[in-house]
Order: sequence, then structure tokens, then C-alpha cells
Amino acid sequence: MVKDTRFSLGSLGGLAQGRAQVEGGQAVRAGIDEGLRAYMLRVYNYMASGVALTGIVAYVVANVDALKNVIFGTPLMWVVMFAPLIVVFAISARIKKMSAASAQAWFWAFAGLMGLSLASVFIHFTGESVARVFFITAATFGAMSIYGYTTKRDLSGLGSFLFMGLIGIIIAMVVNMFIASSALQFAISVIGVLVFVGLTAYDTQKIKNEYVATDSGELMTKKSIMGALRLYLDFINLFMMLLHLIGVARD
Repeated sequence: MVKDTRFSLGSLGGLAQGRAQVEGGQAVRAGIDEGLRAYMLRVYNYMASGVALTGIVAYVVANVDALKNVIFGTPLMWVVMFAPLIVVFAISARIKKMSAASAQAWFWAFAGLMGLSLASVFIHFTGESVARVFFITAATFGAMSIYGYTTKRDLSGLGSFLFMGLIGIIIAMVVNMFIASSALQFAISVIGVLVFVGLTAYDTQKIKNEYVATDSGELMTKKSIMGALRLYLDFINLFMMLLHLIGVARD
């Protein structure tokens, strides 16, 4: 009887210890999940705020003749066109040395400069088609970002393929600046939509996988800004490709 009692007590002790370990593991996972959701929400908030700032600046510039004439009626147009690209490279190159406040300031500056550049969208295309394409872009982006966040499939293998597609698009766009081929522009837009749809899912999963619960507030902020910047570029480029496909030009 003593032996049986000891065996029972030992078994109960083992079960209790095992249950405690399981519950502890569940608590850790719950904490990570909660932290990940908060992190991704921060990324999406930065990204959405950047898109909103870009849209507001673009709309104002396109509808204020004085601003429109200064930017698009002078050589300043070329500065406005290439400045966002320079800022992106600057952020990417110096993000590790920046403070979180500096990274935020650079991100907002980039979004504002993109607004100056994209004012041409409101000038060239009708307001109705711009709004329609924006909502189509938002729905497509949202669906693919949700897929990238929830899928169990590893999308890392798509990265190199999509990057090669992106390089091809950039080269084709440069070539088309000289030959102005409508057929080539159509091909660029179709391939561009596919590439940036894929990049939206890929970048979302990559941002999710980069989350580390032990990161400090400073580092977490900078990582969320870089994640927002990647998703912002996916959204804006997808919007532009769709606009060239189905947008309606002004008479």
C-alpha cells in the first residue's frame, strides 16, 4: 500500500509539473501573440498614416494653381520626382544609427515628398477614377497582407523571384521613358501588379517574422517604421500600376 501511495503521489506530482509547464508555455505564447498584434498594428498605423499624408499633400498641390505651377512648371519637378528615392536610400542606410524620433521624422518627410510627386496623378487622371483605383488597391492590399500574415506557407522563396521582377520593371520603365510605347507600358503595369501583389504578402510575412518580443521600445519603433515603409511602397506602387491599367485620363 505504501508503494502504491508513493507511486500515485509521484504520478500526481509529475502531472502537476507537466500541467504547469504547459500553462507556462501557453502564457508565453499568449504574451508573444499579444505583442505581435500590437507590433503589426503599429506598422499598419504608420503605413496608413503615411498614405493619408501623401494623399492630402498630392490633392492640395494638384488643386492649388500656385503650387502646381511652381512644382510642375519649373525644373523643380525633377527634384520632386527624385527626392523620395534619395530619402528612401537615406533611411535604409542610416536606420541603425538614427534615433526613433529621427526615423519617424524621415518617414513623414518621405510621405510628404511622395505627395508632391504624386500630385501629377490628380492632374492627369479624373478624381472618380483615382478614388475607384484607390479602393481597389486598398482591398487587394488588405487581402494579400492578411494572407501573408495568416498563411503557414513559407513565402521566403518568392523573395528573389519578386526582386528580379522588380528589377525588370525598373529597367523597362527607364527604357519606356525614351520610346514611350503604350504596349510596353501596358506590359509593365500588368507585371507590376503581379509583382507588388506578391511583395505585399511576402513583406507582411517577413515583417511578422522579424518581430522579437524582447526588443526595446527604441528598436521596436525603428523596426515598425521600416516595416511600414516597405508596405507603404508596396501599396503606392500597386496603386500606380493599377491606375495605369484602369485609370481614366482627363480630357
